Amino acid sequence: MDWSVSAPGHASVRSGPSRRTIRYGIIALAVAAMLCAYIVVVVTRADAAETLLSQGKPTTASSAESAATPASSATDGNAGTRWSSAFTMPQWIQVDLGSQQSITRVALNWEAAYATAFTIQTSNDAANWTQIYSTTTGAGGSAVSLSVTGSGRYVRLNATAKATQYGISLWEFQVFGGSPSTPGSCGATNAALNKTALASSTENAGTPASSAFDGNTGTRWSSAASDPQWLRVDLGSVQAVCGVTLNWEAAYATAFQIQTSNDGNTWTTIYTTTTGTGGVQNLNVTGSGRYVRMNGTARATQYGYSLWEFQVRVGGVPSTTNDTPSSPSQSPQNPGNSVLLSYKKPAVASTSQNDTNCNPCTPDKAFDNDPASRWATSPDNGWVDPGWIYVDLGATASIKQVVLQWDPAYAVSYQIQTSNDAANWTPIYSTTTGKGFKETLTVNGSGRYVRMYGTQRSNGYGYSIWEFKVYGTGGAPTQPPAPPADPIFPATNLVWQDEFNTGTNVDTAKWHVDPGTGQNGEIQYYSNLNNTSIQGGSLVIEARKETAGGRDYTSGRINTSTTFTTQYGRVEARIKVPKGNGLWPAFWMMGADFLQGRPWPYNGEIDIMEILGKSTTDVYSTLHAPAYNGGGGYGQKLTTVDLSLDYHVYSVEWDSKHMTFRVDNTVILVANKDTVETTRGPWVYDHQFYLILNLAVGGDFPGPIDASTPFPSRMYVDYVRVYK
Repeated sequence: MDWSVSAPGHASVRSGPSRRTIRYGIIALAVAAMLCAYIVVVVTRADAAETLLSQGKPTTASSAESAATPASSATDGNAGTRWSSAFTMPQWIQVDLGSQQSITRVALNWEAAYATAFTIQTSNDAANWTQIYSTTTGAGGSAVSLSVTGSGRYVRLNATAKATQYGISLWEFQVFGGSPSTPGSCGATNAALNKTALASSTENAGTPASSAFDGNTGTRWSSAASDPQWLRVDLGSVQAVCGVTLNWEAAYATAFQIQTSNDGNTWTTIYTTTTGTGGVQNLNVTGSGRYVRMNGTARATQYGYSLWEFQVRVGGVPSTTNDTPSSPSQSPQNPGNSVLLSYKKPAVASTSQNDTNCNPCTPDKAFDNDPASRWATSPDNGWVDPGWIYVDLGATASIKQVVLQWDPAYAVSYQIQTSNDAANWTPIYSTTTGKGFKETLTVNGSGRYVRMYGTQRSNGYGYSIWEFKVYGTGGAPTQPPAPPADPIFPATNLVWQDEFNTGTNVDTAKWHVDPGTGQNGEIQYYSNLNNTSIQGGSLVIEARKETAGGRDYTSGRINTSTTFTTQYGRVEARIKVPKGNGLWPAFWMMGADFLQGRPWPYNGEIDIMEILGKSTTDVYSTLHAPAYNGGGGYGQKLTTVDLSLDYHVYSVEWDSKHMTFRVDNTVILVANKDTVETTRGPWVYDHQFYLILNLAVGGDFPGPIDASTPFPSRMYVDYVRVYK
């Protein structure tokens, strides 16, 4: 998220490959609304009665305006990419659902070049078509929802008249259908989405195992260039597996097996082939297990194996009470009877940075148990090889494990060394293939001093480490502060709430009213109480067209910064959102250390819900941290029912290992701490956060308002509750 202004003070961030410029202003209690551009993706249930069938499926069209607007862009789940046709009529776009399906709804998100006359058609062979919808008065728009009745493997929009001199263009073409899966039938939901993944190898840090299960067809897993190689997913519990979809990159398998296991050790083959053709493979299988694996035994190319997506379908709906992956067993934090030896111990480095770009990035920051502070070598004389940092454990210790959380300026070649005098060093680990991110190293050595000695940098910058942790026995360890206990979910102890049942406006004993201008290109002024009220048992946040604070629109923003903070638990709110271009309702949390002067995004941000008024069938959940924020935030979009038509419960269940975001009972995103650390960067959420509600107008993410945007527009909040 691009955090730029918080009235009346400000903090801004410019991110580069390994150096982040931070300008410190006066940090006020006011906190501003937000921007998120997202990793958008997901094949999941649309609501209790329908399933999104088309996302990520093979899509073709009569034509494409250019290579930048292919047919596949209309079914990729990304509202920022589109298909556009040639400028003649007729034109069509069709999606292959992979098997015959019952079709109940088609959703169209038109670009300005829309069709005035078109039909929706279905087919089982892509040759003989049956019409299930027709219009000659299409009006375009971003949220066209067509109730239909039909069935088929292929669904086509066939346009015969257009509204402009251009062709026709769709941001999204979504096909819904089916009914809830029942035991014994094969569901359409991807049971592997965001579950814990593991692979025999990865080509590099940019192609981890988790990328095949993130729902994003723009990210991928790729292996080392040898046989055999495997990729597996943990479904969280034993499931009846009835279907697997493999979306191969060009480096595919000609021979592979699909296998299941209950323990991750003993495997049963439920599908095998020696004539794999790559592309998108929809496999009907029969088996059961907690773990599902693709085991590749022969490659089609000289490269390794590479999958954009690996989806698993199961008989019955995957349990919603066991949808958070367990932490991978390969990354223990306390091996054996080891303890953390390096916390708050004296540190020395070859050089360090301490300037406006990284202030301070001194050696001690790698050993402070704070994942949002780091050590970096000096840009003046430290962007050279070798570069090193060591810690004094205070006494001789037996070293069993070293954990490095790298900044993007990581070491490709380095050693872990020990010493008793900080002069003579013994290597206990060495690599020439460092991958960055989080590296958990099993070692065996002894010494008072432990050093990372880098001999080859990953890029033109220096070396930089967020956290350097040494585990073992002996030494003179300082015990870090004990973390709070993790809640047990479902959490039932209600620790804070506002039901909005009394008074005429917000309770200032619970909420801090946050006036000021917006940021991220927003055009509203947040007023002091004038745009909030209590009506009919709900908080109403109202956006109006009126002049205040130098802006032509006003709205409301409140937070609990001065009244309530929480670490872990279930945080939820029941909200009804407004519809209209440029409207931007949000329910989110900010790290409370922002109030003590730590700038965004170093304090961390947890976006439970963001919805854009132009597309109220989409809900976004996202995490922001110093290593991933703004357009690179760790997040996901869920496409579901029209959320502006009724109240829905938006929640996060949060502990020291994961967060699970939901709308009602449907999972939007599961963020596993170990996955985030090994693929994106530090997990900065193990501290106090406060709650925020706001309704923004305009901005970089929702886009501009237009003549159709209704004013006043209202965001209704039935309640906010926090459970431990």
